[in-house]
Amino acid sequence: MKRILFFIGLWLTTFYSLCAMNITKIDPPFWYAGMSNQELQLFVYGSGIGDAKVTVNHPGITLNSTVKLESNNYLIVYLNIDSSVKPCTFPITFSAGKQKIVENYELKARDKAGSEHYGFDASDALYLLMPDRFANGNPNNDMIAGMAPYKVDRNDPNARHGGDLAGIEQNLDYFDDLGVTALWFTPVLENNMEGGSYHGYATTDYYKVDPRFGTNEEYKQLIAKAHDKGIKIVMDMIFNHSGSEHPWIKDMPSKDFFNSPDFENNYVQTSYKLTPHVDPYASKYDTNETENGWFVPVMPDLNQKNPHVYKYLLQNSMWWIEYANIDGIRMDTYPYADYDAMSNWMKELNEEYPNYNTVGETWVTEPAYTAWWQKDSKLSAPKNSNLKTVMDFSFFDRINTAKNEQTETWFKGLDRIYNNFVYDYLYPDPSSVLAFIENHDTDRFLGEGDNLPMLKQATTLLLTTRRIPQLYYGTEVMMNGVKSKSDGYVRKDFPGGWENDALSALTPAQRTALQNESYDFFKTLLNWRKGNEVIAKGTMTQFMVQNGVYAYARQYEGKTVFVMLNGTDSPTTVSLKYYQEVLKGHTQAKDVLTGKMITLDKELTMSPRESLVLELN
Repeated sequence: MKRILFFIGLWLTTFYSLCAMNITKIDPPFWYAGMSNQELQLFVYGSGIGDAKVTVNHPGITLNSTVKLESNNYLIVYLNIDSSVKPCTFPITFSAGKQKIVENYELKARDKAGSEHYGFDASDALYLLMPDRFANGNPNNDMIAGMAPYKVDRNDPNARHGGDLAGIEQNLDYFDDLGVTALWFTPVLENNMEGGSYHGYATTDYYKVDPRFGTNEEYKQLIAKAHDKGIKIVMDMIFNHSGSEHPWIKDMPSKDFFNSPDFENNYVQTSYKLTPHVDPYASKYDTNETENGWFVPVMPDLNQKNPHVYKYLLQNSMWWIEYANIDGIRMDTYPYADYDAMSNWMKELNEEYPNYNTVGETWVTEPAYTAWWQKDSKLSAPKNSNLKTVMDFSFFDRINTAKNEQTETWFKGLDRIYNNFVYDYLYPDPSSVLAFIENHDTDRFLGEGDNLPMLKQATTLLLTTRRIPQLYYGTEVMMNGVKSKSDGYVRKDFPGGWENDALSALTPAQRTALQNESYDFFKTLLNWRKGNEVIAKGTMTQFMVQNGVYAYARQYEGKTVFVMLNGTDSPTTVSLKYYQEVLKGHTQAKDVLTGKMITLDKELTMSPRESLVLELN
């Protein structure tokens, strides 16, 4: 009998231990006192935690509600944090039967008020880079034990290559010398996906930097050191989808956390067509495919219409602003997510951080489409996206067509750019539109060539027009490549970012003569642009193409910058009578690009693909 009782007792002990609740994680791991929005969502992970009763006992902190989900391994706790509550640590008690768990949760002090967080704007020049492909500053984090299988192989364009945050930090002087004022990294959060997901667009932990890039503290340290050099950091976020290895897909909190959750039996692929948002005749079928289809099978589509998912994502963006002091957000696949949820996200973010900025990826090449998405657009009224900055895919499309053409007065070459800017009347704020000639999802501007005059002309246009300019890493040293080979060919390693590289483009001594000419051109224009209010704040007057020349003026408080671009492969002569309203009788002007004085007589002869940036004052 004693033996039977012993085994019964052992069985009961085992049973209760298996049924016992635990807490493995709480998102966010800590929060901040003094936030304008007093509601705090705690997303609690742990076996059996869904059965817990929650109590909180601290002055000024009250329990609003708890939400039990379909999976018993999650519990959502909503608290109200009064504005009077100071930074502190307070207990939260989780009880189930005889079991009790006390979690001490911390409210930290904010480094600065929300209104003191300033975003990027037209005074900045953003430099987009992929951390895995820029520089390997810490080879010890190349291989991390316990992560999903992957390889580090620089000969494979689609494998991880080992670049990291340390590599970026060690090269901050390079960016400072070049003259860029903001760095945009492709996502740095954990992507614990088979194969490595080097690009970062399949998040598996929204509160953790991928250990192959570094740690949360290293990310924060990098940002602080960048700030010391006057360089901002823009964080790439993805609210439309997660990675398929995210805990929520392995053990769904509730089926409505994802769109099309029955993916094993009824997989729904997005159409990649973004027009249903603006199409007055759009079918429900097409709209559903756009918003609710999965981006790819390994990127499950999050349901932002679910208020708990929405709150989780909102808080995550605020947490990174507070914790790491990021200076802006680039939101990936913006139109693929739920419009109303994203509009509300921007509204709440703008209320907490009124001087902040977010740019949304809106990949359609028509200006009317892009303008529809900008904050306060009359095109989308009575809806309002509240999104301050949109991406000018129209400019990208036109300049990449124009580069292969001879400029004519009717739609060819740089006349396409003239016509692109004609539609700026559609934008509530044209100076808050982000322009680019290439990025990580497109062919390199140079393709597989090395046409420096063409690159100089496009870059001159990009850095002097009425836009927020974005550069892509390595273009300043003439990196090239095309997507037809694979995405990895437009995401090559930066030469010199690895210790065993034969040559380094990070230093003048090891660059080719052509690379140095290109780098020096970028450096001259970027450093001249830095702090230049004419370019950051000035009005724009553009002139129709004359004899292959596209010209425009930027003007601010009595100062004028006049840009002339010969969009042909031949010398051309243009009469200056067309431009007298901005030249105002000036007979000479300094060319920023060469430092030379240019005589402004009755006419001006320009060499093939020549670019002039003339200061008239």
